[in-house]
Amino acid sequence: GVRDVMFLYEENRCSMTYMYEYPEYLKIKLPKKTARRYPAYELYLYGEGNYAEENKNLLLTGIPVLFLPGNAGSYKQVRSLGSIALRKAEDVDFKYHFNFFSVNFNEELVALYGGSLQRQTKFVHECIKVILKLYKDREFAPSSVAIVGHSMGGLVARALLTLKNFKPELINLLITQATPHVAPVMPLDKYLTDFYTAVNNHWILKAQDLRNLTTLSVAGGFRDYQVRSGLAFLPRLSQHDSALSVVSSAVPRAWASTDHLSIVWCKELILATIRAFFDLIDENTRQITEDPKKRMSVLNHHFVRHPAKMYEENPEAFTHLTGAFNWITVKASKWTYSVYNDSDGKYFSFPLASHRKSYSHVYCENSMLDTSSWIYGCMNTNSSMCLEAADLSWRAELLPTTKVVMLKLLDYPSLSHIVIQVPPAVGNKYTLGCEFFKEDSRTVQLPVTHLFSFGFSSSKILLNSTGLLYNVQLQHFNQIYQAFKIYIDSHCQSLKERKPSVYRLHIPWSYEDSITVAKVPSLAEISAKLHIAQPHSDSSLPELNIYSSPDCQYEVSKTVLFYSYYPCILVFQIVRFHAGAFPVYIVSNILLTYGGQLSTLRSTGQCSDFSLQLVRTAKPYKVEPLISIVVFLQGFNWFREIWESLSLPEVDAAVLSSQDAWFPLVSLILFLFGTGIAYWSGVFFSTSLRLFSSLWLTLIRPPELQKDKLITPSRLCGMISLALVSWTTCGAFAVLIIYLQYLFKPVHIFVTSVFHFQDSGHSKETSENSSTHTVKAQSSVDSIPEATQSPSNSKTSAEAVDSLKMHITVLNLFMWIVLLNLPSLIYWLKNLRYSVRLDPDPCRSTAIILVCILEILMNSSTSEVKSSKLLKIAAKVPLPLSVAMLAFGRMHLYRVPHFVTFSLLLHVLCCFV
Repeated sequence: GVRDVMFLYEENRCSMTYMYEYPEYLKIKLPKKTARRYPAYELYLYGEGNYAEENKNLLLTGIPVLFLPGNAGSYKQVRSLGSIALRKAEDVDFKYHFNFFSVNFNEELVALYGGSLQRQTKFVHECIKVILKLYKDREFAPSSVAIVGHSMGGLVARALLTLKNFKPELINLLITQATPHVAPVMPLDKYLTDFYTAVNNHWILKAQDLRNLTTLSVAGGFRDYQVRSGLAFLPRLSQHDSALSVVSSAVPRAWASTDHLSIVWCKELILATIRAFFDLIDENTRQITEDPKKRMSVLNHHFVRHPAKMYEENPEAFTHLTGAFNWITVKASKWTYSVYNDSDGKYFSFPLASHRKSYSHVYCENSMLDTSSWIYGCMNTNSSMCLEAADLSWRAELLPTTKVVMLKLLDYPSLSHIVIQVPPAVGNKYTLGCEFFKEDSRTVQLPVTHLFSFGFSSSKILLNSTGLLYNVQLQHFNQIYQAFKIYIDSHCQSLKERKPSVYRLHIPWSYEDSITVAKVPSLAEISAKLHIAQPHSDSSLPELNIYSSPDCQYEVSKTVLFYSYYPCILVFQIVRFHAGAFPVYIVSNILLTYGGQLSTLRSTGQCSDFSLQLVRTAKPYKVEPLISIVVFLQGFNWFREIWESLSLPEVDAAVLSSQDAWFPLVSLILFLFGTGIAYWSGVFFSTSLRLFSSLWLTLIRPPELQKDKLITPSRLCGMISLALVSWTTCGAFAVLIIYLQYLFKPVHIFVTSVFHFQDSGHSKETSENSSTHTVKAQSSVDSIPEATQSPSNSKTSAEAVDSLKMHITVLNLFMWIVLLNLPSLIYWLKNLRYSVRLDPDPCRSTAIILVCILEILMNSSTSEVKSSKLLKIAAKVPLPLSVAMLAFGRMHLYRVPHFVTFSLLLHVLCCFV
């Protein structure tokens, strides 16, 4: 599944964007108050060559566009947009041009640490005010700024509208690139999830106030494994009709999936964006138009459906058909024409009266990919030629190798003829074709395998007719867990050269189409997967559109073998949609194992090995049914009222179900993944411990194990020191220090046990009695001796082995706490030159508690815990904590350390009570 997500996707079809002159970034001086408040952030103006020299005095006359980089992004990523916009401005002799600004966020990890998102948002607000002041007293001074945000930069741009003193009219256009709008990819701290909640709630509640803001979200498709495209779709609101979400694979003239970084330099996508920018200019104000309807019209033209014509705001309804062209009447239901060096222009006229009774649609295609009009509708009833006609070219759609138009005859009752214009073609070679057909004859259905379709499933369709277009409807293909391969095998009657076939997987409820261009004849493979599930109010069917060659036969097949292939593609979707929840399931398994070890310690007086106890204790039926019951009961109003009265958060599985991101068996499969990862991480940890201990043993002679008090003055000083470090600097830093300190405890136990066993082994009597008194350790610590000659030594060694096993499990748990808090530590280290104290710190209070707990635990042994009155409670608590962790931690990873901390706290109390 991981391999499929990260490696098995389409090849990179994006072209690199190059600068024709050396890029320069002019730093904009900020007000002193702003510079003091945000010392790590900066504002730059992009330029190249002479243009950069001219702008050094900041006498700007263009249209301001602000670029916001994302997680660990650089302000220099603006160069692709800025350079292509500059070339486009040169093409129009600088009648219009754009000034591209970029913010330097110091490459902060805002996707993993949310504490700086609010700070970034406020800084962007200050930048907008500074930018607009640069145009003050200009002839065409702008009153708003367009924003392009990559990744988390797009979310920061949306968050501007949540600021109390922000004026919404300061932004009229927002374009986001691979921005996770719905939820964070990894919800590692509360500040991140709270920020998302505030932004999305504001956009839902204040949707009416956002009607003047036009928003476009572009997702990267399946090549972007960092931010899946389903997260990049803006909330669907009936009252907010000025938002558009598309996947880059569906964008006309791009038709390419992009990874998370290439979306900022993909030439095809950047060209579409810059073309849209220039079409958005109002000739009167020389700024981006204030008309929301025009902005949406332009974005739909360039990002949804391109008619292969230059954008016109109000195209003429009728066109005069002039020129000394020959008129040719075509009465056949199917027509093709090849053009090569034709010196005379022609009009081909198709009378509709004879076709209306027999056919429902007319389809025409043209392989000349210019932007001129080529198909018209006449309303003459008595003549086969007309001088004035409706331009139907605006109904066309551009595809990679052709432009096509399909008309339903009933929608055009006043038309008498369809006219195809063929201008003189000197040196050009292209083909045209038209055909009339009944919709039913070109539409076939292909059933899709469901999750519970066990066994072998195969479907095959043979398209025998010689049509130009086929529509294959994919029945029951509406959920994200459905994924399969479609194979199209084309066979042709002759081996002559022909244009490639185009296959489009069309998803009607979202703009996530994917297009495949294949040579004919060939065997084409199409991967069918969804980014978002079908809305409950939508009943449309996904379609595979086949734009075919007329003399070829096409065989469409879908074959799935459940026991070998289907689990792989199911795992692909699980990894893609739920990989971020893996830590929750891993820690849940370790926590169940930890509770099992405490239970065996209480019942037998010995601590079981981690790997054996994991196999014995970590069972999904212990945790999953209760969560499923709660999710089911939350469908009833009475239960929901009781739940809310207890101030309990909503179960994450219920939220995911409402987002159509949860599907059958996913939790079970994730739990099994967690079991496997926990098992092998435990084996790896124990093996690494033994290797490191062996290395240490060759260098240092260890002292004997000595039992000491749990709390001594020196340990108390260390505890207070680390608590101060957590409070004054970074909580994650203190957590890392105590973890590294704790790591030496099991190493010390292991080395001491081995050394003193070897030391006593020189005695013959010891070696004779060792076979009688040695207690076998299990699995990864089975080589640790537990007994020497005397019973007292045997008891001490057995306690050491039990303590070692318990310490290894605690370290396994604690390792995941360290990993989950690592992003805030990296952020703190990166910004250390600006501030010693991380503020806000998501794990400061948790770190102080953990420092105190682990300082005691690392010096404890199982002998203190065995006789505790609280051991029974401490052994039973991990099970409900695991259930709670899976219920409330899938979408809130920052809650995981809280559950682990509570369990370890009970362990500490067992050492005293």
